[in-house]
Amino acid sequence: MKIYTKTGDKGQTSLLSGERVAKFDNRIEAYGTIDELNSFVGLLGSSKLKESDALFLELVQNSLFNIGSQLAVGKKKSSFKLQTIKEEHIVWLENEMDKIDAILPKLTSFVLPGGSQSVAYSHVCRSICRRAERLVVKLADDTEIDMNIIKFINRLSDYFFLLSRKIAFDFQIDEVVWNPEL
Repeated sequence: MKIYTKTGDKGQTSLLSGERVAKFDNRIEAYGTIDELNSFVGLLGSSKLKESDALFLELVQNSLFNIGSQLAVGKKKSSFKLQTIKEEHIVWLENEMDKIDAILPKLTSFVLPGGSQSVAYSHVCRSICRRAERLVVKLADDTEIDMNIIKFINRLSDYFFLLSRKIAFDFQIDEVVWNPEL
């Protein structure tokens, strides 16, 4: 089977439900940005991290793939059996953030992305996650979206911020603090 289908040559693509939509459709923007985030999470997970953090990121990636799949279904039903994001996934993410927050020094200033490649990658994931959240919320404005997806994505961006600080803490990297005078 060839990877290219030529069915998108006229600017449309198929959803999992079989519907055809424009490649700039809000749904495509939303799940495309989830896919972009997932790629950057893979990059972050391949960088210098503690093994436990890299393993947690794999779980995050699977959740993101499930979210992308849910968003890729149109108004018609899909024959695919899709995994949903449940309240337990949100609690799981919150518990991980609580564990991280408990070991970090108190935040006394705004921090800038940087200090190391891994810290910066985590901030890239955070900012892409925020964009994905905006796009999913925009999509939810005119179509029904599982609210657990929005909650999960909202928590996930906070997780990436905490992870960036944890990476700096784990590897004794000075956080780059914001200097409003510059």
